[in-house]
Amino acid sequence: MRNFQRTINNEGRLSGLGLHTGKKATLKFIPALINHGIKFQRIDLDNKPLINADVDNVIAVERGTTLSQNDAKVSTVEHLLAAIVGLEIDNILIQIDNEEIPILDGSSKEFIKCLEKCEYKSQDAARKYVEIPEKITFLDEKNNVEISALPHNDYRITSMVDYNSEVLGSQHYTLNKISNFKKEISKARTFCFLHEIEELFNKNLIKGGDLNNAIVIVDKVVDNKKLDEISTLLGKKKVRVDKQGILNNVNLRYRNEPARHKLLDIVGDLALVGRPIKGHIMAARPGHKSNIEFAKMLKRFISKKNINAPKYDPKQEPVYNINEIKKILKHRYPFLFVDKITYLDDSEVIGIKNITVNEPYFNGHFPGNPIMPGVLQIEALAQVGGILVMNSIKEPEKYIPYLAGIKNFRFRKMVTPGDTLILRCKFDSPIKRGIAKMKAEAFIDNDIVGEGNMTATLQKLYD
Repeated sequence: MRNFQRTINNEGRLSGLGLHTGKKATLKFIPALINHGIKFQRIDLDNKPLINADVDNVIAVERGTTLSQNDAKVSTVEHLLAAIVGLEIDNILIQIDNEEIPILDGSSKEFIKCLEKCEYKSQDAARKYVEIPEKITFLDEKNNVEISALPHNDYRITSMVDYNSEVLGSQHYTLNKISNFKKEISKARTFCFLHEIEELFNKNLIKGGDLNNAIVIVDKVVDNKKLDEISTLLGKKKVRVDKQGILNNVNLRYRNEPARHKLLDIVGDLALVGRPIKGHIMAARPGHKSNIEFAKMLKRFISKKNINAPKYDPKQEPVYNINEIKKILKHRYPFLFVDKITYLDDSEVIGIKNITVNEPYFNGHFPGNPIMPGVLQIEALAQVGGILVMNSIKEPEKYIPYLAGIKNFRFRKMVTPGDTLILRCKFDSPIKRGIAKMKAEAFIDNDIVGEGNMTATLQKLYD
């Protein structure tokens, strides 16, 4: 999976009809800044309101996912969101001049094509992942739906569908990594059963439905009269089916296309958790309602567990390696306490310090029971905070940050050789008059070992 955030490099446009409203809408894809996330904007309404792609904004899940915020709504967002997640795009603004995302061919294929033409722009900030720490399960016994998330080092999804249909049978598919989304999932089209069409029309839905944007499954042979009625509903001269199978005998793009499309919907709906996911999602007989309930559960679980400790993957490409850190900090051995920077944006930085028994201070600081001194933990945090400060000012080469104050520091656990110290600093407020105030935290795995507040002051260098 990607280590750094990215957006699109150029703007893109795409138009089509909404599946349920039948109304034409034009989308405009616009590059966005670091940590912007995915946002929709209704440019046809007064004040052009924004709608965040957030599960808390979901208001409807019947045959599609609808978001609402700031007295505006946008519906059928899942196929577009799946394409954005599948291309590992973090930050994008989607302007739309109507209420429903175009259905196009019923898959994510056309969205993928348009976004790829926009090209990508890597951004100078690491991605913030939702990392699954333990098994999380959603169960809807009434509808026989189960969705679970398990720990995994990539985004892996398994979908299984079973509608008691002789035509479909029981189908499943596993996407082993999100980078394979375009090839394995993006072309899978939405589907419904023939007997559902009249009901959907009666609910004022699928006004833009067509055999070009959906697979219609015929699980029982119908007479010509019924086929003529369906032809009228779909605005077709004649629809036909020779036997149980697919209306108009449309060829499937994949043998298990329905299972793959359900997987596509999962990717789109779980985008509303708000961050890319590292975990294995396993879903049996899912739908939009269950996907959204699970997304809400996942978001609540993360909040309740306060999964706040940053995760460290030694294989992850750093934002700054040790040689790049030396170009920013003036410290040198034996007083350089940062080995790499793994995350950096306008308000937060995460650094790594590997603790080894060869550190010079262990020779005299409890040599029989080596413990990293608390003051040196503070110094390591201050150096990481210094990188955040230098990243936030113009002409950083003309300044040097000094630690000016510490407050409310507590040391929760001992730090010993063999530990990997994860150091995080966040601004409490914007830099003002050369003064930077930060919240500083040190972790080992999921445990916080030290925390407090620190103040840095910027001093200008003179030639």
